[in-house]
Amino acid sequence: MTPLVSSVYVDTQKCQGRMKCLRTCPTQAIRVKNGKARIIQERCIDCGECISACPHQAIIPLTDPFGELTKFRYKVAISSPALYAQFGREILPDKILGGLKCLGFDDAFDLAQTCGIVSFSIQEYLRDHPGPRPVISNACPVVVHLIQVKYPNLLPHIIPIDMPREIAAREIKKVKARQYELKEQDIGTFYLTPCPSKMISIRQPAGKKRSHLDGAIAISDIYGPLRSAMENVPHGNYRQSLENICILGVGWAMVGGICRTLRLRNSLAVSGLAEIIKVFDDIERGKLDNIDFIEGYSCLQGCVGGSLNVENLYVSYNKILKLIETLEFEKIKACPDIRTVRQLYREGYFFRKEKFEPRPIRPLDENLSKAIAKRKEKEALFEALPKIDCGVCGSPTCLAFAEDVVRGESQLEDCIVKKARRRPLDAGPESDIKFHQGGKP
Repeated sequence: MTPLVSSVYVDTQKCQGRMKCLRTCPTQAIRVKNGKARIIQERCIDCGECISACPHQAIIPLTDPFGELTKFRYKVAISSPALYAQFGREILPDKILGGLKCLGFDDAFDLAQTCGIVSFSIQEYLRDHPGPRPVISNACPVVVHLIQVKYPNLLPHIIPIDMPREIAAREIKKVKARQYELKEQDIGTFYLTPCPSKMISIRQPAGKKRSHLDGAIAISDIYGPLRSAMENVPHGNYRQSLENICILGVGWAMVGGICRTLRLRNSLAVSGLAEIIKVFDDIERGKLDNIDFIEGYSCLQGCVGGSLNVENLYVSYNKILKLIETLEFEKIKACPDIRTVRQLYREGYFFRKEKFEPRPIRPLDENLSKAIAKRKEKEALFEALPKIDCGVCGSPTCLAFAEDVVRGESQLEDCIVKKARRRPLDAGPESDIKFHQGGKP
């Protein structure tokens, strides 16, 4: 099995062990030992919450530098629609794409076009698919990773249609290879990403052997050079610029964009991991069987709230909303022909070949009888702990600490509360009761 790679890493020189990342992580993938944070790869779902939480910028996203471009004879930038929300309303996508070419890309591709095509294919799938319900969007890699790690029973609910960025990269390589008589491996496709999870979806795509993308560049890294490069791009015709924008695809940048543009009435749009976890818990309880489609993003407000953006997430959300309103007011459609999409859908053009597989957490022991014994030991240790989840021990909760002790990754002496009580560290639940009643342990 290929070792898992996280989308972030800890700069131990900057890390001061403040534990904000530990408390923020939704899957308890971080421990703080000897004053330094450590990421447990198998638990990490690449949400990037720790990046925003760290007050010392000690958690670094793993993205590709510009130097990676030199490996390829022909280089294409594939722009997330969230990139358009980083600039003023007067700067339309055609100028941004022109600026990317000035930066050294041979071509720049507007992903909103492919997002629009995939939107129609989702509509077709919801019409044909008998169940199970609700169908869950795979647009956000973090949501997929969360299901793989924490909700494996929901894997059949994930829509099997491939992501727009993968479809776009696949077609770009085919078209450009024919056009310029190149090998597909000579054509580099780079995604301009608003969050670090897209990097891992390229390096270790869920359920796939390889990605059609060759790398991801953070929007925050390219923003400054791109602003300068756009000064050399002439102003285009306003109406003509609008006519090149796909209204269905632009909506993918914000939460509810897919549901809104497709007018999916029986659907939910959710952002933020805490809220997504609540929804997934409800699905497992059978409460949401009447919902057809769930569009979920780990970042607040959707991709516009990604940790690798530069603009305020609420301002970005408003910019995308205003752009969509402008397109609707101007009666701009610029969308694919539904008949063509239906034909491609019937041919299987949009579907993934591989299934999503669970990503189980490492068992307490490979031997079943030993694993059962260690589970009982973990439960007994947990009962003896104070259950206040202070995190001072370097584990996020008392239950996680008990598991760390059983795994041999922590010591009981790490629990400062138990030390303060000045009682035997191996005392059981009876001693805790006596202590709380004022008796001697």
